[in-house]
Amino acid sequence: MNIKEENTGSMLIMHIDGEIDLDKTDDLRAKVGSVIDDNANVQLDLTQVNYIDSSGVAVLIETNQKAQELSKEFSIKPSEAVLSVLKMAKLDSFFKLA
Repeated sequence: MNIKEENTGSMLIMHIDGEIDLDKTDDLRAKVGSVIDDNANVQLDLTQVNYIDSSGVAVLIETNQKAQELSKEFSIKPSEAVLSVLKMAKLDSFFKLA
């Protein structure tokens, strides 16, 4: 998993690629958490993520909830693989999808 940040002025986009699994979720949770704290509008670009497991989905849920608590904008731009998992878990309407 690789993470690159892009600040567009109105939004911070975190481009994530590779696999999001149990081995990587602690790192992802820490990075996304600090970005949510420091930015009003954050998007996770997951279009290059080819695998996400339940621990990765848990990080997305936690991030969404934290953003709501802090009145921040949070969206995800899913790959087909990520969208498939979200739909299977009936979470596709839980997130703001880009």
